[in-house]
Amino acid sequence: MPKGGGSRSNKLLVPQARAAMEQFKFETAQELGIQIPQGGYMGDLPSRVNGSIGGLMVKKMIQQYEQQNSQRS
Repeated sequence: MPKGGGSRSNKLLVPQARAAMEQFKFETAQELGIQIPQGGYMGDLPSRVNGSIGGLMVKKMIQQYEQQNSQRS
């Protein structure tokens, strides 16, 4: 399937997690001081802005994973 055109190529391993990931994205944007447009569509934002949101999301997920792993050891 070609990328673009509004189709989603990323699949969540747990489809029920979509709402939680959306909430996580909005919270992360708020932490960065980024205003999410009404309706939540972020396609009109510059890629640098979207990249900063996604990058911080990944950083937080890695930190959480590392913290959970260190508690198991």
